[in-house]
Order: sequence, then structure tokens, then C-alpha cells
Amino acid sequence: MSKNTKLRLLVIDDDPLVVDTISLCLPDHWDLVARDRNQLNKDEFFHAALVDVHLTGDLNKTEGFDVMKGLSKQSFSEVVAMSGDLRRDTMESALRAGASRFLAKPLSADELELILEKIETLWSLRGVSVSDKSVDETKWIGQSKESDGIRRFIANMKNEKAPILIEGESGTGKEVVAQLIHQSHRERPFVAINVATLSENLFESELFGHVKGSFTGAIHNKVGLVERAHGGDLFLDEIEALSLSHQAKLLRFLESGEFQKVGSTETQFVSVRIIAATNEKLEELVSKEKFREDLMYRLSGHKLTIPPLRDRKEDIKELCQNFLANRDVLMKKTMGEDALNALEGYSWPGNVRQLKRICEHLSLMAPLPIIRSEDVARSLVHGGSQSATEVISLEKGLQKLLEDYERRVIIEALKLDLDVDELAKKLKISRSSLYKKVKDHNLELKK
Repeated sequence: MSKNTKLRLLVIDDDPLVVDTISLCLPDHWDLVARDRNQLNKDEFFHAALVDVHLTGDLNKTEGFDVMKGLSKQSFSEVVAMSGDLRRDTMESALRAGASRFLAKPLSADELELILEKIETLWSLRGVSVSDKSVDETKWIGQSKESDGIRRFIANMKNEKAPILIEGESGTGKEVVAQLIHQSHRERPFVAINVATLSENLFESELFGHVKGSFTGAIHNKVGLVERAHGGDLFLDEIEALSLSHQAKLLRFLESGEFQKVGSTETQFVSVRIIAATNEKLEELVSKEKFREDLMYRLSGHKLTIPPLRDRKEDIKELCQNFLANRDVLMKKTMGEDALNALEGYSWPGNVRQLKRICEHLSLMAPLPIIRSEDVARSLVHGGSQSATEVISLEKGLQKLLEDYERRVIIEALKLDLDVDELAKKLKISRSSLYKKVKDHNLELKK
């Protein structure tokens, strides 16, 4: 769709005053279409629909639910229920009928505008550019239900000020999500730092800055990351690498927005939204007393867990197409069906980052314009081991790395067409050990 594409909003409500109110709140790039529930054309598409639950005004009748069920079957339609009946069972029934959001009546112009902004952001993430708010080159690729859930989360973060925590294995795309969350405030600063790269001694200086002469080597005043991010977003990657003492200092800043530069007695205030990312489950680190529980709760104002690539393999085809299209090589390559099947059958320990490097290797090394399964096998042997090594995070510790590797081995073994006894013999472990390991790694044996 072009940059000047209009978004179409369907409104179904028996009260013309409600329709007029909505019309007054609409931005210029939205077109409102008011319809009676009996005037709907199943082939007509709308980007969003606002549907009254009680179309006759009788609170004992919920005719709007049938309309919502029909509209929600349209691909990617965003259905919003409206009602002055705020009983929990009514609102939950609206969600079951296909609504993704609920607006309370009487309508609030601010709430309506916010919901429309979130829907617009969601469509932008799906590749639809509207007016002058089109997204930049950063995008989330994939059409799996997991990917659509990630886009919905990103859209819902528009105008939210609470800290955001992004969990996921290394290489799943946590920084991409952080950048997309920030895009709704693109005119404001976005400052990113990998916490694991900060030395113990320089943490405070990097985060809060320092004044000249505060320590040996401080020959100039330094502006810290939080000050540079004032009014915008500060992305802290690998937050689990923070020492306990530095966790306490970050917590104090999050609670008040106040800080002091190293060597200064002057207190400063900044307004910054923190977006933190972690390769590990913070709850597990808290239980091991390696992460502060109060900081975990403070960071988890909004939380997203990005599933690994092995759990959203429906995205692999589109990811490959994107990576191959972006390669600046003389002979363009396309992915054969057999090659795609081979890629989808792999466990991807390095996730999307590893897939990208494999695609880069294939675009350079595959001898034909079409990439074959044998090319994939060769790249996974030569390029795959290197990619997998590059994404090893030593901060996980040896035990966790061994557990991750064991899980990968068992996943590959389960792909073999063997019964339990044969599989246990293949792995040189007992039948009971196999059952235990499968259970420990939350996997399933073939029946």
C-alpha cells in the first residue's frame, strides 16, 4: 500500500451521536464508514471496526457479538467492542466474540484516539504506511501467530511510560523489538547499551556521567547515558549482567528519575523510559540471589517474551526472502522448496541471527541461482558451527550452556523415526533417563 493509503474504519452503532463523536475524533488519514449490521458486505475490508454490543439499546440483548464474530474472520481485522455495560462477563464475552479491545461508553475522545493510534501502529508494523508516520527500515518479519502477538505488544506500548522488559534467547531479535517500540517516539532520543560490556568501575560514569577531576583520567565533564536519553528511551541489553551493587543504583534511579554524576553533589532529574532485555529468566536469577527481586518487578512494568526461532518456524520463509533480497551480490538467489524444508527442519540454536548468517553464506557460496537442500546442508556444516559459536553467552555459565546443548541434542534425536527403546540406545542412556530429560526440557516423545 502506498504512503498516502487511507485507513478505513467501520462503525456499527444504533446511536447517531456516537457515530458523530467518533467522526470528530478521527485523524485525516482515517475514513469513517457507518453501517447498519444488515448492510455488511463480507467481501468489503476495513482496517478496524468499532461495534456496539447492544445494537438495539436493550442491555439484555447482545446482537453486536454476532457482528464481531463475522468481522474477526477477516484477515488482520481489528475489532473494538463498545458498550456502557461494564460487567466483567460482558467484556470477556466481547473478547471471545473476536474483539481485541473494549471501549467503555460514554466514549472518551482521549481513549478513542489512543486506541486508533495503537491500531495504526499495528498496521504500520504489518507493512502499511500511512500519511507521514511510515516506519523506517527496522521491521519485524514473519506472519506466524507468535509474530503477530509481538506486533500487537509493540503497538500497545505506544505512549506507555512504564519500563518494558524483553526476554528471549540470544539472537531472537530483542533489540529490533526495542527499536520498533521506540519508533512511535522517533523524534525523541534512543540510546542503547549492552550492560555486559560495561566494566565494574565505569558503570556509574557511563550511566550517570562524571565531572572533571572526579577520578584519575576524568579530564572532562561527561554526559551519561540517562542524560543523553532524556525525554526518550534507554535500552539496556543483557540486564542480567549487572552486579548486585549496580542493580541497587539502577533501582534508585528508576524509582525517582534522579541521579548524581560521579564526583558531583548536585542532583539532576531526567524523564527516561527504560527498555531492558535479558537472555535469561530473571525469576530464576532472583531465586539464585543473583538478581534483585524489587528491580525485576520495577523493570517488568510491561513484559514480552520472544519465542525462539525453533518455536515459530512459519517465519523462516519470509526471513530468508528478506535476508536474500538485502544481499548486494551480482547473482540474486532464490530459496528452493527443498532448501526451505531443510532450514525448517533445523533447530536454530543461534535463532534469527544465525539464520541471517546462513543466508549470507548461501547467497555467496551456492553455485546456482536457486538454493538447494544440499547447499543448506553444506552451509550448516561450514557456516552453522561458526554462527552457533558466535552467539554463546558465557554469562549464562557452563551449567546453563550444557543444558542448552543437551536440549538441542534431544530435539535433533526426537526427529529420528525411532521408538523409545531405540532412541535411548542411540543416545546411550537408559529409558528412564530419556523420559526424565524429555520432561526436564519440556519436550514430547512421539507416540
